[in-house]
Amino acid sequence: MATKHEKILEYIENLEIGHKISVRQIARELGVSEGTAYRAIKDAENQGLVSTVERVGTVRIEKKHRSKIERLTFAEVVNIVDGQVVGGSTGLHKTLNKFVIGAMKLEAMIRYVEPGNLLIVGNRDNAHRISLERGAAVLITGGFDATEEVKRLADQLELPVISCTYDTFTVAAMINRAIYDRLIKKEILLVEDMLNPEKPPIFLRLDDRVSRFHESVQETKHSRYPVVDANGKLHGMVTAKDVVGHSSDERIERVMTKNPITVTPKTSLAAAAHEMVWEGIELLPVVNTQHHLLGVISRQDVIKSLQYMQKQPQVGETINDLIVKGFEEVKERGGELMYRGVVAPQMTDPLGNLSTGVLTALITEAAHRRLRRQHRGDMVTDNLTLYSLKPVQLEREIHIRPRVIELGRKVGKVDVEVYHDSQVVAKALVTAQLIER
Repeated sequence: MATKHEKILEYIENLEIGHKISVRQIARELGVSEGTAYRAIKDAENQGLVSTVERVGTVRIEKKHRSKIERLTFAEVVNIVDGQVVGGSTGLHKTLNKFVIGAMKLEAMIRYVEPGNLLIVGNRDNAHRISLERGAAVLITGGFDATEEVKRLADQLELPVISCTYDTFTVAAMINRAIYDRLIKKEILLVEDMLNPEKPPIFLRLDDRVSRFHESVQETKHSRYPVVDANGKLHGMVTAKDVVGHSSDERIERVMTKNPITVTPKTSLAAAAHEMVWEGIELLPVVNTQHHLLGVISRQDVIKSLQYMQKQPQVGETINDLIVKGFEEVKERGGELMYRGVVAPQMTDPLGNLSTGVLTALITEAAHRRLRRQHRGDMVTDNLTLYSLKPVQLEREIHIRPRVIELGRKVGKVDVEVYHDSQVVAKALVTAQLIER
């Protein structure tokens, strides 16, 4: 039986795109408390079903697939630029295709304005009107307002007109940054990317007998199963090891392992892989916020997916990518690897010294690269101990020397020394969990 929370989410999901909702309305229509309604709406927002805009309300928007995650709705643009909707609020759910900066003559500008676009421009009333007539929304910079004529036209055409206090350059940079961040998120594989909605998970119930476990093994060739109650809520995991020595009439509830480790659809695959290696488990149940079983992921499937993703072309650069970009790999006389680079202005703290956060990123990356020379697999840092640290000034060259001191089947340990002018400025020990391919 579905909970109140799940009923509200189902109700929201079935609403027409563009429909406005409120906590009070949901509470009244579904007969729940306002607190329950508020929590469900926030969950719906996290799932990408709705978007909340200040002074406008919460709007049902189209849930974007991972392949289109970088595309923004006008409601999301309002929140990014801290804007105010002055007209056309009924069109906030619509998705923009691209944005156009109106920094040219009107005749030239309009040539670039197409349906589904967002024109970013100052207080140019004619440009606002013509843009709307051509099917594009308008973002007015500099804190200027729109004319009453433009507002009426925006309402009529259901195309948002947004006003914000930032200048045109800043607004364009903010929107571009938001799209770029989404491109990076798009590259990070999540558990939900592995789940097949058309293939429901195989499970056992609390009141099933051990005999049912043996039948399932014969049918599916699997040796471990999640255990759920009549409502589909996860209660445990049962494996071949759990049923050894128990009669075939024993209830699964009595032999299963209770409170198993779980992941959610939004857990990254890297985190799931680390959990599996660390805990030594082969299968992880995937649950929602109400702990209802959505599926299972195996250690083998996780590793295959991570390997596949590593072969794909990268789109966005993370902070770590930018940090290590200026460092080159050099072989020393004895054949050992060393990484050499210069402390750039972006890598410093307020005092002009190499930032500790940047330093740990460099140390971790050097350790991983060194381990990959001997271990052809993936890895996740489990522990980093920085036990010596001296300040390194801006524009100083540093050398990073990683040395493997232990390499087992599951764990690798690397001693890392950082030098400047032949003096040790940092020493660290990095321990990584190794994921075999």
